[in-house]
Amino acid sequence: MSSAKSGLQHTSRSRQTESANQKRAQIVESAAALFDQVGYYPTSMDDIARAVDLAKPTLYHYFGGKDAILLGIHEEFIDLILSKRRERDEAGGDDISQELYEVMFDIFELMRTHRGHVRVFFEHHRELPEGSHESAAAKRDEYFRLVRRLFEIGQEKGELKGDPELSAMALFGMCNWAYQWFRPNGRFTTEEVARYFHSLLLHGIAA
Repeated sequence: MSSAKSGLQHTSRSRQTESANQKRAQIVESAAALFDQVGYYPTSMDDIARAVDLAKPTLYHYFGGKDAILLGIHEEFIDLILSKRRERDEAGGDDISQELYEVMFDIFELMRTHRGHVRVFFEHHRELPEGSHESAAAKRDEYFRLVRRLFEIGQEKGELKGDPELSAMALFGMCNWAYQWFRPNGRFTTEEVARYFHSLLLHGIAA
C-alpha cells in the first residue's frame, strides 16, 4: 500500500512538473512574440499575463520578471541549435563543407521558427538577470568552438585555408544579422538562403 501510494505521489509530481514546464514554454513563446511585435520595453508583465491567460501574480510564480523571461528565450533557442551541433559533432561527419552548410541552415531555420526569440535576445541581451550572463555566454562559446573546430578540421584536411577563428566569426557575422531581414514567406526559402551564404563563404562572389 505504501509503495503504491509513493508511486502515485511520484506520478503526480511528474505531471505537475511537466505541466509547469509546458506553461513556462508557453510564456516564453508568447513573450517572444510580443517583444518582436511590440518591443521589449513597451511590453509589460501585464501584457504577457494577458497573452497567456494568467493572473499577474501567477506569472511571477513562473518568472520573476521580463529579464528572467529573456533568459528563458535565450535558453530555448541556444539549446536547440547547440544540441543539433553536438549530435552532428558526435556523429563525426567527414564532409566539412556539408557540416558548415548545416550550421548555416540551422541558424537560418531559427529565423523561421524562432525569429522573435533571436531578435529580442540580440537586441536586449544586456538586460539578462544578474549572474546569468556567464552561464548564457558559456553555451554560446561552446557553439562557437564547435563551429570553429569545423574550420580547423577543414584546414587540417587541406580543404580550407585562412584563420579558423576569423572564418567562424565571418560565418556568424553573415548569418546572425538575418533576423533583421529574413521573412519565412519571403522571396527565398531557408534552404536557398543557407545555400547562397554557404557558397559565398567558401567561394566568394568573384567572377
